Amino acid sequence: MTVGLRLDEAAWGLLHQAIDLYQGNPRAVGQLRNQVARLEQPLRIAVAGPWRSGKSTVLNALMGEEVAPVERADGVFTWYEDGPAPRATAYPAGQPPQELTVVKSATGLRVDLGWDTGDVRDIVVQWPTRALRQVTLIDTPALPGDVEQGRMPLVERVLRDSDAVLYLTRDGRDSDLRMLEAGRDGAVGQAAPINVIMVLSRADETGGGRIDGLLSARQLARRHYRDPRVSAVSVNVVACSGMLGLAGRMLGESDFAALATLASVPRAELDAHLISAERFLRGELPVRLETEVRGALLDRFGIFGVRLAATLVRSGFDSRVKLSAELIRRSGLTELRESVTRCFIDRRDTLKARSALAAVETLLRAEPTRGSDELVGAVEQILAGAHEFRELRLLVALRNTRLGFDVELADEAQRLIGGNGVGLAARLGVEHEATTQRLWEVAADAQWRWRDRAEDPLLPLAQRRAAQVVARSCEGMIAELVAGGR
Repeated sequence: MTVGLRLDEAAWGLLHQAIDLYQGNPRAVGQLRNQVARLEQPLRIAVAGPWRSGKSTVLNALMGEEVAPVERADGVFTWYEDGPAPRATAYPAGQPPQELTVVKSATGLRVDLGWDTGDVRDIVVQWPTRALRQVTLIDTPALPGDVEQGRMPLVERVLRDSDAVLYLTRDGRDSDLRMLEAGRDGAVGQAAPINVIMVLSRADETGGGRIDGLLSARQLARRHYRDPRVSAVSVNVVACSGMLGLAGRMLGESDFAALATLASVPRAELDAHLISAERFLRGELPVRLETEVRGALLDRFGIFGVRLAATLVRSGFDSRVKLSAELIRRSGLTELRESVTRCFIDRRDTLKARSALAAVETLLRAEPTRGSDELVGAVEQILAGAHEFRELRLLVALRNTRLGFDVELADEAQRLIGGNGVGLAARLGVEHEATTQRLWEVAADAQWRWRDRAEDPLLPLAQRRAAQVVARSCEGMIAELVAGGR
């Protein structure tokens, strides 16, 4: 929350200043007008990562339906957006858009291009689902394994076309960090690395496929988050098994019945048949389970998921509803969706404003003209006062470490900076119908207490800096009340 002009308002004004500056450059004006239009559009979230990082599986898990990938669309950006009916449109370079055949199934849809994709850069899939009402998800081509010689065109396009990025990686190695560091060019990238969540995908493979592998993956994610090099390029790190999460969301009665049949076998006896996918598929099981059923379980759950699901059924998750909920929770999908909501969707105006600032800065530096230096200075001035960026980074820090605050203080800080919602009532923890006077009293009291904490020399520096952010958020709420913003 900014004291004074809001960040999205400042970005809107800057875009129009840039349009005036580049009136003699129709191409540049077109780019800038596109950025103005994006401020009113749903938030764009790219799902990106190297080959076999599980992008399409995570995307499907987030939507709860099997809609990705589009068949034979390697190298194409596939955009998934809300629409009244299933529809897919291909955009070949230099040719009119072409409608594609969409085949709807019980679990989602299938889109087959039916021709060579060499000239197709984008496919837009419209799919009626609540998950896409506030966001557009972008399934991107596999990113290269490393970025040694500057930013590559594919990386640049991912960053340019999206407002936020879910970057999928198996382990967050140095090559992944170099890829993300490529997005920190310029003042915007340096000042606001808040548009990336690193996802340790395929978390079920951590720990050699042991039942506690997902726990190990979450511990690895926490270690990554505490790494200064990682926190410099991403706002959060989350471990998630997209396969297990999707299997949980789409668990049907027939799958549950098959898993319950397996769970009826004593664990010591069943484990010998779950050492490998081949043994499970081809071996003689102690119970009757057709080969086609075993194959379907492997396709949907993987061998780790079959082993875990059978263990959970045996442990008391003995209905489809119970097992579905536990698989989703253990997969890390719940944590990922919450992180996307808190860091991206709730902050969509901030992230779209960030995209606008980055676009203006890139144009000003690539095509300088008379007056561009003044606009570069305006970008830097907006960044210096962008309290929204500080709020978001503090929110994630409090969720992961609490910064030494006790539980009650950490919870209050999270709420005041928008962790429970960005509206005044949600931030202040009062009823939505509360009077302006009540909001004023609560905001003033919180501002006084957190300002006092920010100035306490006996507190650790990290706590004082966090308290400064919280106090500034309270000041912003008071300024909004004074201006009659409620």
